[in-house]
Amino acid sequence: MLLAALVLVLGFYFLLLGRIAVSLIGSGDIAAVIIGIGVLILPIVGLWIVWATVRAALDHQRLARRIHEEGLELDISELPRRPSGRIERAAADELFASVKREWEAEPDSWRVSYRLARAYDYAGDRSRARETMRRAVALEKLEREG
Repeated sequence: MLLAALVLVLGFYFLLLGRIAVSLIGSGDIAAVIIGIGVLILPIVGLWIVWATVRAALDHQRLARRIHEEGLELDISELPRRPSGRIERAAADELFASVKREWEAEPDSWRVSYRLARAYDYAGDRSRARETMRRAVALEKLEREG
């Protein structure tokens, strides 16, 4: 619901930017036309970013739901935590090492790739978590379509 509201507000904002851009381009003044083209690019890039983000979020949610239904979520309930609530580094590293061994045994499984992405996240390696989650999404899509 909140996501839909944010997308709607962004859509309205992009529409306003588009109208301003068309107005500037239509003025005929060379400086205004150049600024108008620049302003027109902003909503186009913005729409692409929103679309990619929403699509990725929906893909990740689908995988999380399937993992939950299959009972394959990582159990982190007993891991020690810092006062901030984050898992202690040593425990996160140990969890990661365990899941990485699973992945090395079955690297083409979207389920194991999903678990590895979550382990990367718990260990604090966000860039590898995103990369591995993209791989999990692609593998899951192949399974659904195949």
